[in-house]
Amino acid sequence: MNRLMNRDRDAARSKLFTRRLALLAGGKMALFGVLVGRMYYLQVVEADKYRTMADDNRINLRLLAPPRGRIVDRYGKVIAENQLNYRVVVVAEQTGSVAATLDALSEIVPISDTERRRILREVSRKRRFLPVTVKDNLAWDDVSRIAVNSPDLPGVSIDVGSTRLYPFGDTTSHLIGYVAPPAESDLTGDPLLELPDFRIGRNGIERVYDLALRGRAGNTQIEVNALGRPIRELARNEGEPGHDIVLTLDAALQEFTAKRLAQEESAAAVVMDVSNGDVLTMVSHPSYDPHEFARGISGPAWRALLANSKAPLTNKAISGQYAPGSTYKMMVALAAMESGVSPDFRVNCPGHMELGDNKFHCWKRGGHGPLDMIEALSQSCDVYFYEMGRRLGPERMADMARRFGLGATLSIDLPGERAGIIPTRVWKQARTGKGWATGESLVASIGQGYVLTTPLQLATMTARLVNGGFAVSPHLTRDIVQERRLVERPQGNFPSIGVPQANLAVMLRGMRAVINDPRGTAFRQRIVDQNWTFGGKTGTSQVRRITEEERRVGLRKPDQVPWRERDHALFVGYAPLESPRYAVSVIVEHGGGGSAVAAPIAKEVLSEAMRLERERERTRPQSPARVAERSG
Repeated sequence: MNRLMNRDRDAARSKLFTRRLALLAGGKMALFGVLVGRMYYLQVVEADKYRTMADDNRINLRLLAPPRGRIVDRYGKVIAENQLNYRVVVVAEQTGSVAATLDALSEIVPISDTERRRILREVSRKRRFLPVTVKDNLAWDDVSRIAVNSPDLPGVSIDVGSTRLYPFGDTTSHLIGYVAPPAESDLTGDPLLELPDFRIGRNGIERVYDLALRGRAGNTQIEVNALGRPIRELARNEGEPGHDIVLTLDAALQEFTAKRLAQEESAAAVVMDVSNGDVLTMVSHPSYDPHEFARGISGPAWRALLANSKAPLTNKAISGQYAPGSTYKMMVALAAMESGVSPDFRVNCPGHMELGDNKFHCWKRGGHGPLDMIEALSQSCDVYFYEMGRRLGPERMADMARRFGLGATLSIDLPGERAGIIPTRVWKQARTGKGWATGESLVASIGQGYVLTTPLQLATMTARLVNGGFAVSPHLTRDIVQERRLVERPQGNFPSIGVPQANLAVMLRGMRAVINDPRGTAFRQRIVDQNWTFGGKTGTSQVRRITEEERRVGLRKPDQVPWRERDHALFVGYAPLESPRYAVSVIVEHGGGGSAVAAPIAKEVLSEAMRLERERERTRPQSPARVAERSG
């Protein structure tokens, strides 16, 4: 009986063990299946993902900054280009002591305390195998001395990059602008902008056409180890260089004009092609060195530019707003003819005009006597135009002025252009809350009072006067070179401004007489050679009111008046006389009389423009057909 019970107990225990063994084996098989499934998922299903992650740890993709496009003048002369930039760098892990290495290096090239602190700060922030720039823009002599002493300078080497070069320096800085590192506000997520040595356009053409000049970034694939140390380059894509920009500018004429204006304290000049609006010259003096900004201008240098009372950072040609003085009189004369005044209509000038209790003086104390319109223009009689202003009122004068480009921006391809002011009754009411007085029409008729214009506007006005009344618009860009081909700027046909040719002819006769009639205000500036004659209009705008007491005792000479209280000198003109091609405007801030100061500058600039044109025509290669025609 006991034996039977023991056998049943052993059988039950055996079954229990077998069941547990089966469960354990099943669990192990299940776990092994999960492990196999996971390994399959990781190694087969997710293989691409982890292969990419492994490559990212092994391959470092780095951006390459593309070469910035050049800027050239209309004849291909380089105005902005890239220059090799030699800089000295130090790698901390290759030198026992960075401080000691800097001490040795400072005996070859000067290292200021500020630079030294900056270098040590960057060394402490970067990985020790990464190079840190010590100095850049090294002269070749400095590079040579460092190379010769390299055995005594562990961790020091020469690196080559590029920097922006402006061959004409401050002569073109207001037009071309400059490049500088991107600010925080410029960062748009483009990784190219975050490269340490990358520069973007900050002003002028560099800014307006920055994207075209910038090009597209390249890249290089670098194999690195687990610490990120470069081992070898696997692949390289150079990217796309920036496009070249071709300007309408004549660099030779620009340089000549800049040198001439440098003789004055503060001045601006613009020369345009009257047929198509090409800006051949635009100079604002004083100027600044764009290389200071490209290299990184110092605090003291920046503060000195801001504190300069002559405003060297301002492009006066497009941002300076000045009363046009008598250069505005052509607008008043055209408005008068449109209103029915005959150019033969005569006004007597006794030296002043009385309006109520006010007396409005002519610049000529004794008066001009009876004058018609052409004589009034050539002799710049104020009383004649007082009478026209009284008859016209502000609206009709303003309408004519706006047709010639005054009182509005001209959309020149430069930043910072200002619109000036051409006043009307509505404008004054909105501006001051007061009504228009008749005396203000008299003041506006001689380009004073509220009237403000820019030198670019005055050049455009002159171009439209002498080209037959077509609304040419000034521009600086001729075309863009893309992939070694020219993409020309569309020119189109310029619309008429709606002024009869007969009326324009009267203006040209008056402007001719200003220079070439013995009674003209700029007769002393005439050119006797008939092939070089030119026409124009002088202007002198007051910056303060002259009192009756000053008129009674006699006006002081310009050199007896503080500079800021002297009149502005203006001149607008054109050449050649019979077949106009060039329009010019000149303003000399606080320069005195337009005939004595601004007209001689315009004469020299126009003469140089015509000389350069003839010189180029003479040296230009002739086609076989023209050579045969000449020999025949």
